[in-house]
Amino acid sequence: MTDTVLVLGARSDIGLAVAHRFAAAGHPVALALRDAAGFEAARADIAIRHDVSVTLHDYDALDTEALAGFVDSFEPAPGIVVCAVGTMGDQATSEADPAAAARVMRTNYEAPALVLERFAARMEAQGHGTLVGISSVAGDRGRAVNYVYGSAKAGFTAYLSGLRNRLSDTGVHVVTVKPGFVDTRMTEGMDLPGPLTARPEAVAEAIARAVARERSVVYVKPVWRAIMMLIRAIPEPIFRRTRIGS
Repeated sequence: MTDTVLVLGARSDIGLAVAHRFAAAGHPVALALRDAAGFEAARADIAIRHDVSVTLHDYDALDTEALAGFVDSFEPAPGIVVCAVGTMGDQATSEADPAAAARVMRTNYEAPALVLERFAARMEAQGHGTLVGISSVAGDRGRAVNYVYGSAKAGFTAYLSGLRNRLSDTGVHVVTVKPGFVDTRMTEGMDLPGPLTARPEAVAEAIARAVARERSVVYVKPVWRAIMMLIRAIPEPIFRRTRIGS
């Protein structure tokens, strides 16, 4: 039986690309997002184009009180859960507005971690499954230009690493995906370097390969692994005076 793929944050460009990629491979797809009823056209397009079952599910990542009911509504648990929940936010706004900073932190770390933890428990009980978390190279080292966003992604990366370690002998696999720059609505208007920038479809393809091959940590563009290795190696007394990416 082909695993059902649940996409959390399906309205995002990456989430939608992931849905199309797995549907094209014959997977039934469940799309979770706010105002799910308003996503019917996209649901129908995926279902008709790929001839698979596609369902819509209301999901507000920041509504922790509704989390248990949302996760328990899937019976059995999906075989693959891809969390594409996230928001870039604005560094200057986060510095000035604690509520804005809290939203960036909650959306990029707290919400993804809490929902994946519940699905991890369901999958562990079943003895199989794959959890995919989309983190960021921004979490590999804090930088002045986006340290609120980066700190949340660092937390999420650490969470995924710990979860993978905990579940190592359970039949449940955890994948951490670090896309680098991605040409999406979230980065619209930014001056992105072409050679370092991926398309949402490339991220979806990298996720599909990682799931199939049981990879643990994936940099969508391999060059990012080398770049971040170099950035992490810069001694702190030197790094604190740099403005990389500014």
